[in-house]
Amino acid sequence: MSSAAAPSPPAAPQRGRGDAHGDAPDVDALLSSAVAALGGTRRDGQHVMARAVDAALRTKEHLLVQAGTGTGKSLAYLVPLARRAVESRRPVVVSTATLALQNQVAARDLPRLADALEPLLGRRLTWQVVKGRANHLCVHKLDGGFPEDDALFEAPTPMPGRSVTSGGPSTRLGREVVRLREWAGETETGDRDDLVPGVSDTAWRQLAVTARECLGASRCPQAAECFSERARERSREVDVVVTNHALLAIDAFEGRSILPEHEVLVVDEAHELADRVTSVVSAQLTAASVAAAATRARQSGTETERLDQAGEDLGVALAEVEEGRFVRGLPELVHLSVSSVRDAARELVGRLRPPPGERPTDALAGALAVAKAAVGEVHEVAERMAAGSEHDVLWLSVSDLASTPSAARRSLHVAPLQVAGLLREALFAERTVVMTSATLTTGGTFTGAAQAVGLARPPAGDEDAGPGPAWDGLDVGSPFDYPRQGILYLARHLPAPGREGAGTPVVDEVTELVRAAGGRTLGLFSSRRAAEAAAEVLRERLDVPVLCQGDDVTPTLVREFAADPTSVLVGTLSLWQGVDVPGPSCQLVTIDRIPFPRPDDPLLSARAEAVARAGGNGFLAVSAQHAALRLAQGAGRLVRSSADRGVVAVLDPRLATARYGGFLRASLPPLWATSDRDVVLGALRRLDAAAREAEAASA
Repeated sequence: MSSAAAPSPPAAPQRGRGDAHGDAPDVDALLSSAVAALGGTRRDGQHVMARAVDAALRTKEHLLVQAGTGTGKSLAYLVPLARRAVESRRPVVVSTATLALQNQVAARDLPRLADALEPLLGRRLTWQVVKGRANHLCVHKLDGGFPEDDALFEAPTPMPGRSVTSGGPSTRLGREVVRLREWAGETETGDRDDLVPGVSDTAWRQLAVTARECLGASRCPQAAECFSERARERSREVDVVVTNHALLAIDAFEGRSILPEHEVLVVDEAHELADRVTSVVSAQLTAASVAAAATRARQSGTETERLDQAGEDLGVALAEVEEGRFVRGLPELVHLSVSSVRDAARELVGRLRPPPGERPTDALAGALAVAKAAVGEVHEVAERMAAGSEHDVLWLSVSDLASTPSAARRSLHVAPLQVAGLLREALFAERTVVMTSATLTTGGTFTGAAQAVGLARPPAGDEDAGPGPAWDGLDVGSPFDYPRQGILYLARHLPAPGREGAGTPVVDEVTELVRAAGGRTLGLFSSRRAAEAAAEVLRERLDVPVLCQGDDVTPTLVREFAADPTSVLVGTLSLWQGVDVPGPSCQLVTIDRIPFPRPDDPLLSARAEAVARAGGNGFLAVSAQHAALRLAQGAGRLVRSSADRGVVAVLDPRLATARYGGFLRASLPPLWATSDRDVVLGALRRLDAAAREAEAASA
């Protein structure tokens, strides 16, 4: 665990169908100036990435870039993007997986970059964030143009425009709505993320609408004041548009023209793209969702008896079938009930209109828009499910949450078997795309990532689509010296995990590791039940604070974990990729088992079977790819700065002993690997002692 040596040179590009490109000294100069202006130091991998992005923009060849933690990938793609946008006078688009990173790029990275590059580019860079309509207040709803979702006050209280008059709210919900209305008169953006502190989802829905519910700029009487429309109009005049994967998918697949026309797209957190797109083009149907749509229609004064009955019949039909995937299509009774919902919703949509010859009031127009959105969505989902396309996967899930109404516990789901073809046609055909992430390769190659988005031929299906567009793959490495900064502990002596998750030997091992580390541990588990069980044991055996996901909201737990170096934070999926805690608070990351998907996961099991039918290896193409990506993300929580030291302990012996173990290990940061328990415990004790000395010296 000596100090870090100079990082190794970046790996050579992995080629798709294309040749290498020349350097771009102008971009090097811009990047150097930007880094100097921001007080940073040169990182070779950052310059390699910036030159590769610039070359891709000039040759119009798609690029996949893996840039390890600490590379500074945001600046590496923003600098060539900025130059391209200023020179072409056309907007470029950056898409992120989460609203949090979207806000970080727009609120931190771009303002600093604009200041640094203004003297070199000749003018200041401009940008605009574009989000879904539901992320903005609806001015028309503020002015009473839509029906409210809940009773907010003990007695009706007139609230004309954006102000609250006499009376007052009697509930927390009412108080939140009052604050929202007051904020609406002050905000320039109407963006939910600009409201601090925030409000509950229920309160926000009182004054926001979905894209389906929106009347549209041509029909809404408040279109000129609409926060969402103003943001979209500004996006057509700026250099850089910042959006998220979900909105990118909606814009690409539903033809809503949300984003301005553009020739260049950068997808940050690109490992999330296929999953986010899958979520956007998936849907579910429940008896409760049908009933809710019918309620919306009745609020507009329309009779709904046929849809009410169809929803009740759907609930009865779903109660008669077992949870899981429908391999041979919907069962007969379920198919009949879904078809009835489809027909009833279609007939009802046709009747959702104002009386003949009458001009609807604003309130009625809003109620009809909300009703059409709800009933129309039910119709579309039911129609898709009843059609039973071979390109879709259908399954039933049953919620065990006691707080969930019984009618909503049984949900019928539909999702695409794959989204590679959709992405190839919608994203890559008419623009140059740069995809980047700290974890983009699996098994040491870009093949899995390229197949997932349609750049390479998928392992099953879509055989007639051809080999895909030309692309390059480039791993620029990381400035961190992983072999000297971290240990990968392969606990080959432990028993293979069973179906119940972390057993007693694993929890015993975690206890000893945490004791040696003096706390300072992020414990990653494959299930909430396993995490909670481990937290309970650690609290009984050790005298250190143990935080468990679910005790509080995750951001609060992460802040507490970072603030107390002796603490332990345990949890599941969102912690595998959502924790950035450099320093002595996180010197040990434990992983209870290889994060394979559940064997009964409806969508992934269907995809694996499709690969097998096509003659491929469904386990490697689907399950191992999924596990490799998650494992790399989990292991990546350890080394977050050049000063970090520690251990990643994988307590699943299969990583060391199984035939696929080499594939999974090749997806991890190149930590120094050992199976010697005593070596690992000794290293953790030395790290703890050094951290305590440093903490005492700084106290």
